[in-house]
Parts: sequence; structure tokens; C-alpha cells
Amino acid sequence: MKKTVQILSMLLIALTVMVSCKKDTDPADRDFFVGTYKGSVSYRNGESTITSTDGKVTVSKIGETYNFYFGNNIPDITGVKFEKSGDNTYVSVGSGVTGITIDASTLKMLVSKDGQTWTANCTR
Repeated sequence: MKKTVQILSMLLIALTVMVSCKKDTDPADRDFFVGTYKGSVSYRNGESTITSTDGKVTVSKIGETYNFYFGNNIPDITGVKFEKSGDNTYVSVGSGVTGITIDASTLKMLVSKDGQTWTANCTR
């Protein structure tokens, strides 16, 4: 009986260790770059230009797409898709929204779409 309890105890310990040890997850897979970035931002359409050296861009994720919300009366960019490029760096893909590179600490953007241009060079 004593030997059976020891074997069951060892199996329980082994099972606990196996269940608690998860595979390492890439931080970018956990939406690590969702948040607010601060730095230089600008927007230009045919009529006006808005620039700010202390601007901010808030990044959020809905489903498989990302949205970029600007302050300073700059229109938002929504529905952007990304693909991985290197370690924890993503670049935008798709029509009209190429030119965005993002990782956990930097956001760089040069997007031209429908006669409008957005730029950002931000960090967090």
C-alpha cells in the first residue's frame, strides 16, 4: 500500500510539472505593441497640413486588423493588417496602408492614401 501511494504521488507531481510548463509564446503574438506611442506625427491632405512634435498614436486591435488613433485632429487609420518581419517587428500589408512598421517600442509610419499622407516617428 505504501508503495502504491508513492507511485501515485510521483505520477501526480510529474503531471503537475508537465501541465504547468507551457510553450514560450512570442510577445508579439500577445499584441505586445497595442498601446500608445508618443513622438512626431503629421498629416497632409491637398488643403492643409497638421504637424506635432509631441503627438500620440494609440494602437488597438479588433479581430485580425489594427486601428491607429491620432490626436491633434488627424484622421484615424483603421483596418490595417500586418505580417511579421524579423523578431517581434511587423509591417503593414494591403492596399493603401503600406508603410507602417511597428514593434513593442517604436512606431514608424509613412502612409499615402487617397491624396492624404500620414507620418509618425514615435516610441513608448
